[in-house]
Amino acid sequence: MSSCSHSHVNALHEVHDHGDVNARLLQAETLCSATGARLTPLRKEVLALILNATGPIGAYDILAQIKNTSDKPAAPPTVYRSLDFLLDKGLIHRLSSINAFIPCCHPREGHQAAFLICSQCKAVKEASAEGLLTQLNQLAESDQFNIHHTIIEISGICQQCQRP
Repeated sequence: MSSCSHSHVNALHEVHDHGDVNARLLQAETLCSATGARLTPLRKEVLALILNATGPIGAYDILAQIKNTSDKPAAPPTVYRSLDFLLDKGLIHRLSSINAFIPCCHPREGHQAAFLICSQCKAVKEASAEGLLTQLNQLAESDQFNIHHTIIEISGICQQCQRP
């Protein structure tokens, strides 16, 4: 079960509003061990930084925070490998348009998400993209196109930033 208190289907929600970070880290360890993978101390630290961030966080910011808090700073390739691992396990998402990472709310569900990204405050909201993906799959099939990966990022201005 996910540690989020809300339904993912047809609902927008903040990606950084998902409860206890320690519970999320335990959930990640359980998920990794169930798949025969290991959440190493560095992977766990990178995930914790993403979970504790107040918004999307870039790889360089993660690297800088690790350098400031660790006795033995991690090399950039090691941090990137940790990010790749966390992406592969579905524990985080990479937002290509702003080159940043956010936590995944429902890591066990293998869901497809759509992200609304405010271009002013950088707030991100996540929602299920199942309906959109059905349409995209139909479009691809009509041209015999084989989809490998889909991420839906919608840039705009959030409700808070629109207020005068």
